[in-house]
Amino acid sequence: MKKVGLLGGSFDPPHRGHLFISLEAKKVLKLSEIWWLVTPKNPLKINNPASYLERINNCNKFVKNHPIKIKQYEKKIDSSYSYLTIKYLNNKYRYIKFFWLMGADNLIHFHKWQKWRNIFNDLPVVVFKRHSYNSKALSSLAKRTYSNFQINQKDLKDNVFEKYPAWTFLNNKEIKISSSEIRAQREILRGKN
Repeated sequence: MKKVGLLGGSFDPPHRGHLFISLEAKKVLKLSEIWWLVTPKNPLKINNPASYLERINNCNKFVKNHPIKIKQYEKKIDSSYSYLTIKYLNNKYRYIKFFWLMGADNLIHFHKWQKWRNIFNDLPVVVFKRHSYNSKALSSLAKRTYSNFQINQKDLKDNVFEKYPAWTFLNNKEIKISSSEIRAQREILRGKN
């Protein structure tokens, strides 16, 4: 069965942290492909992002020489919620085993995501360490709720994600960068001009 990692987000802008966890997931989980799911509108983010088309174009340029595909399913099915996108993909591609990829910062507030438990119950969740977020992530409501279903990284093998819920917290190298930091730096530079 084909295995595909899903990394969702605004990607405003895409950065080396997104790229790193994508390539790390591909290697550690032996994934066939990585799909970036660019959301038209993130319901938990209030600020005004770059336009959807600009973010899609930036992602395509950014991953040009990497084994990552930019997908527009959330726009296609008019979804602002990850659980709906996952449900759609699981129904459309029954021959693909999907993995949800995210940084530790997302695990902290995961319980605020629409029908977040559905995500844990519909596919394996893979969480990556993120500088200054890890201890909060490991004490989060989502972590506590699904602590009995956590798989240690050293125990990862092909058949370990056969039943859900199942998730892991990878002990990866941490990239100290975020889209919000890049946007803030961009605003500071604009102010100096």
